[in-house]
Amino acid sequence: MADNGGMSAAEAEVVDLCRELIAIDTSNYGDHSGPGERVAAEYVAAKLDEVGLETEIYEPHPGRSSLVARIEGADPSRPPLLVQGHLDVVPADAADWTHHPFSGEVADGCVWGRGAVDMKDMDAMVLAVVRQRLREGRRPPRDVVLAFLADEEAGGAHGAHWLVDKHPELFADCTEAISEVGGFSVTVGDNRRLYLIETAEKGLAWMRLTARGTAGHGSMVNDDNAVTELAAAVARLGRHEFPVQLTPAVRAFLTEVCEAFGVEFREDDVEATVARLGPVASMIGATLRNSVNPTVLAGGYKANVIPGEATAQVDGRFLPGLEEEFFAEVDRLLGPKVTREFIRYLPAVETDFTGGIVTAMTDSLLAEDPGARAVPYCMSGGTDAKAFAELGIRNFGFAPLRLPADLNFSGMFHGVDERVPVDALRFGVRVLDRFLDLA
Repeated sequence: MADNGGMSAAEAEVVDLCRELIAIDTSNYGDHSGPGERVAAEYVAAKLDEVGLETEIYEPHPGRSSLVARIEGADPSRPPLLVQGHLDVVPADAADWTHHPFSGEVADGCVWGRGAVDMKDMDAMVLAVVRQRLREGRRPPRDVVLAFLADEEAGGAHGAHWLVDKHPELFADCTEAISEVGGFSVTVGDNRRLYLIETAEKGLAWMRLTARGTAGHGSMVNDDNAVTELAAAVARLGRHEFPVQLTPAVRAFLTEVCEAFGVEFREDDVEATVARLGPVASMIGATLRNSVNPTVLAGGYKANVIPGEATAQVDGRFLPGLEEEFFAEVDRLLGPKVTREFIRYLPAVETDFTGGIVTAMTDSLLAEDPGARAVPYCMSGGTDAKAFAELGIRNFGFAPLRLPADLNFSGMFHGVDERVPVDALRFGVRVLDRFLDLA
């Protein structure tokens, strides 16, 4: 890469790209009431147009914009690599923040703002690397499809899933993809860091629960009360602890963690092992078992009227390979008088931590951090990987960041005072540039 005062051009501009993307408010409220992604998509398009890359913007709903472009590789016989990221962010209340969430301010060695880690940091790193490579005429070994997407924070119905449904030809020949929530470091020693590569995601089941009973006066005895039935079912769900079940990605991760810490991997004490990970423990701990969390309750309209119907909403997450078992247990807990329907359903996804792309990720990390060790892990939440998996694409979370040991990175996803270290952005640019040459 060309030098720019000791830094490559990509390293020099990635901070400003990240700041400028953060300053474009793309808050996603899930109902089209937000500003949308159009301005951000046009910003990306302009940055790519400057270096001669043709782009196209797709918009299933006014303002809900995704951008797709393709970089021609040296070997057209090889299947393309998909590099995808989303442009939308979850909302933020400025009153809660140290620095305004849409300022993109640089302070204390970090870029602050909503999207700094989820995921305008990765968007900026990809933009910076691509812009430099195109200026220098450096083609990747194979075609690279770039996708900057709308609506990921609400499940991708107007972004990745819409594109996969309506324009699968854009991605149909891709075999592998990289994106968010992976590639970041967890420090395990003075000179040792685990870089967590996402290879699996829990499935998502947002469900509406409904209980129906006999409406009546609140003063009467009523053995068919919908509110009572629903409340009991919700309590059973909320208090239920699913058993620990180790999927291949979780087992591989825990094996690596125990080796890094020099402790025995004991399957009868898995949670104690996870607890040693510090701030990231909550994210990993959620992948040890299925889960259901009640989130919304509604029923009735007056204190002395027993309603004929009561409803609730719950957030269910199930591990890869355990979907059937999960729903059987949910139905058992609900009982015969409470029905369920999906508000949003997305399947679990998982791929092996093998192949040339894994070697490319590992080697590109080691070149920049000799203390790096790439390890697979399962994510408790979900990403647009679920959409691209429908096309048979293997998905990996690989947004490489070398982080300070004391930074609670996992807590910044959707959190207050979200920020990413400047040095981590520049590290990520160097890793991604090398990765594109190796992938």
